[in-house]
Amino acid sequence: MTRDEGAGPLCLVTGASGYIGGRLVPELLAAGHRVRCMARSARRLRDHPWAGRVEIVEGDATDPASTRHALDGADVAYYLIHAIGGAGGFAENDRRAARTFAGAARDAGVKRLVYLGGMAPQEELSPHLRSRAEVGRIMLDSGVPTAWLRAAVIIGSGSASFEMLRYLTERLPVMVTPRWVRTRIQPIAIRDVLHYLVASAALPPDVSRGFDIGGPDVLTYVGMMQRYAAVAGLRRRIIIPVPVLSPALSSLWVGAITPVPGALARPLVESLRNEVVCTDDDIGRYVPPPPDGPTGFDRAVELALRRVREADVATRWSSASTPGAPSDPLPTDPSWAGGSLYTDDRSCRTDASAERLWEVVEGIGGERGWYSFPVAWRARGVLDRLAGGVGLRRGRRDPRRLRIGETVDFWRVEELEPGRLLRLRAEMRLPGLAWLEFRVSEDDGRARLEQRALFHPRGLAGHAYWWTFLPFHNRVFGGMCRGIAHAAEEPQPQSTYSSGTDV
Repeated sequence: MTRDEGAGPLCLVTGASGYIGGRLVPELLAAGHRVRCMARSARRLRDHPWAGRVEIVEGDATDPASTRHALDGADVAYYLIHAIGGAGGFAENDRRAARTFAGAARDAGVKRLVYLGGMAPQEELSPHLRSRAEVGRIMLDSGVPTAWLRAAVIIGSGSASFEMLRYLTERLPVMVTPRWVRTRIQPIAIRDVLHYLVASAALPPDVSRGFDIGGPDVLTYVGMMQRYAAVAGLRRRIIIPVPVLSPALSSLWVGAITPVPGALARPLVESLRNEVVCTDDDIGRYVPPPPDGPTGFDRAVELALRRVREADVATRWSSASTPGAPSDPLPTDPSWAGGSLYTDDRSCRTDASAERLWEVVEGIGGERGWYSFPVAWRARGVLDRLAGGVGLRRGRRDPRRLRIGETVDFWRVEELEPGRLLRLRAEMRLPGLAWLEFRVSEDDGRARLEQRALFHPRGLAGHAYWWTFLPFHNRVFGGMCRGIAHAAEEPQPQSTYSSGTDV
């Protein structure tokens, strides 16, 4: 991308494929800033609506050379990288990445660092809040003027905290809950978080410190659930706190009820044990409040629900990579010298147009399902959740459109060529790597669907898995190809979705 040297300051955004970063980029552009995004894979950002307006560079925050290259010429750097949901070594990974990035920013002459982390109350912190606080201190000690914004629960369509609150409240009119539901919390709307992030780029150079940011309401989690129920038009919930649910048991409970998997639910639950309420409002001395004033909890829920109902969710918590999930791309060599590669190839013709067939392919998963043997898909999702995986509950960000890098149930979009190719990479728990690929073409005036499932086994368990489930594959994959072709021939239902502009 050719940069306009007469434009505003150049802002580097890390984590642009994630929930916050993906929403911050268009806000910075609207404020007149130039934007450069650093990502481990530039492909992950290719399909975002703002991709053509930004500069994208590949880099890894733990690699000094690529990070230094990404920061070259940047005026402001946003550090939005977290290892939430990771295994036991997440704190060391966070520490190493933060030190590498902070050192590279100092060497590159960056004028301002902006970091979004969690609140750090004066009490024993959960492991993830403790790691966030350590990253904040590393940034402040970097020698680069730093704004460390500290937020509690963020309320916005697609955020993990909002999804957890939403599903717990909607699915359980009566619930037995752990003691942390009585902890005081000061939630903040995503629109207010973005306001403070954008404004922090213009802080005076002598300002280098942490700031608590929060909304106008201080609530318990019980209060948040009851207020959510009222805004959503639900009956008042019956909530019975008990002292016996540990964070581990609580995360299993949350994972069983909500789309948030246990690996991500546990750090969220552990953090809720701490009271997270703003201890200062000093940011008001440097940054004016949001144009419409701070967004109250009820209004934030109302706006988030509107986005969900209108299928207009810009980013979701699942946009970020899932810890422990495979990330290996599909090998380009059909024979793959790296080992065995099992395949299941199917093809179907349909009288529907190629455009209509592609609409069905791109709309696969989520509420529309997988067009074959639904009981088997649900059972596989349950088994995956029991094994600690993501299961089928992640659904989709949008019921009709996909982007590279986003999730569809327990798959992630690895490649997308509109109208022609969709390749999904499995993120379920498997003894190997798996992909599901769809190709749409015209053949003698009729639309043709080519469907291909691939599996690269890992060890003897991988080979045993493939052959054990082969009879199910024959029914699932064969039925899927026919089901998609049949769905393309059915009358198209009238769309009920519209776009919103409030969040």
